[in-house]
Amino acid sequence: MDIRIADYATGVAVANDLVSTSPTVRGAAGDALPCPAALTDLLARHGLVLDAPPTDDADLREVLLLRRETRGVIETETEEQAVAGAMVLAGRAGRSPVLRRDAAGAWQWHVPTAPGAPPAAELAAVIGIGLLGAVRALGHSRFRPCAAPGCRGVFVDVSRAGRRAYCMPDRCGNRVNVAGHRARLRNAI
Repeated sequence: MDIRIADYATGVAVANDLVSTSPTVRGAAGDALPCPAALTDLLARHGLVLDAPPTDDADLREVLLLRRETRGVIETETEEQAVAGAMVLAGRAGRSPVLRRDAAGAWQWHVPTAPGAPPAAELAAVIGIGLLGAVRALGHSRFRPCAAPGCRGVFVDVSRAGRRAYCMPDRCGNRVNVAGHRARLRNAI
């Protein structure tokens, strides 16, 4: 298997979305990955097709453990810890990633995986490459907790300006904006 990703931001986006599926982040909404089909949908949103797509509850359990590990890497206190954790993830699929030119001449990450590597190992390699790229290109200061009150989410900010504040801007950011709007309305009365 050889998974192609255009840049590290793809791996980071998968990491951010995977971590955000957790009941720890979603609260009463529960786990956003209740079955292998939900995981397949998450991967499809990022254009990832694994050699061995998740098909059963055992595959899903392994990815849920990966979700916890990914969160642990994002929550690290130092760059060195983030790099060490991301290296473990990147190496999980059994082969080192490489950089190759595609047909148009653009550089692409190729994440080769050992034959028969389980879905969680393939996904770990993609996430590991993304996190390593983020540390290299942007620095560890982009590994952040969500700024929304009461949210326990974490994420890696790969935005150009580096000012992202919420793990899920459409959910946490919107909730903060609505609360601020309601507070302004109350104060205006």
